[in-house]
Amino acid sequence: MLGFLPDDPVILAIVAVLLALVFFFYLLLRRTVLEFRDGMGR
Repeated sequence: MLGFLPDDPVILAIVAVLLALVFFFYLLLRRTVLEFRDGMGR
């Protein structure tokens, strides 16, 4: 399953950081949208 990953640790670190950033932005946007909906509902 992990055979497609490169052996270079630098590339692995960059990919891990990019995934973490995408996940962080997803949580931030989701929380903002939920709070915005909650505010509009009142």
